Amino acid sequence: MSPPDIHLYLASASPRRAELLEQIGVRYRQLSSDIDETPLSNETAQAYVERLALAKARTARASLTAADGHPVLGADTAVVIDDRILGKPRDRDDGLAMLAQLSGGLHYVYSAVAMLGQYSRVCCSISRVYFRPLSAVEREQYWATGEPADKAGGYAIQGLGALFIERLEGSYSGVMGLPLFETQSLLLGEGIDMLDVQKR
Repeated sequence: MSPPDIHLYLASASPRRAELLEQIGVRYRQLSSDIDETPLSNETAQAYVERLALAKARTARASLTAADGHPVLGADTAVVIDDRILGKPRDRDDGLAMLAQLSGGLHYVYSAVAMLGQYSRVCCSISRVYFRPLSAVEREQYWATGEPADKAGGYAIQGLGALFIERLEGSYSGVMGLPLFETQSLLLGEGIDMLDVQKR
């Protein structure tokens, strides 16, 4: 895929974010965007994901030539419970502990998306996710599938983790990693209308 054939660059290697862009017909090229994802002292979850989404987009854009005018899209998602950001599990014990924390209660998913193009803009989706109670056996079984090992918060809504979600108030695509409502707003700001056949 050559640059003239794309709408934008995606500053993420995530197959889930790529899948969501493909769902709405966006043509993209993925770029590496390795950054330090350590939260700052006293940083709120929303400020954290917005900062990282923008930093990823900026890092990816720095690898492009000045002549490349395509916008760059960055995104970041955090699972938050009791004002604490849950990253990816360090190991089995950490993963099981995360699932125990999420079991039978409410947590939040903050999902930010940033666009660097004609303008620099950031949007954030906040979703409320309710887990049903999970037994110790279920938590062990789920960890054994391998699915939670590399997922923020230790679960994947697009996979077996959906079996635990009793109710969702917010954005399914945001919990998955790229809020499409907010993404569409940023696309329109760059003159990219995925409902306009001529621009697809």
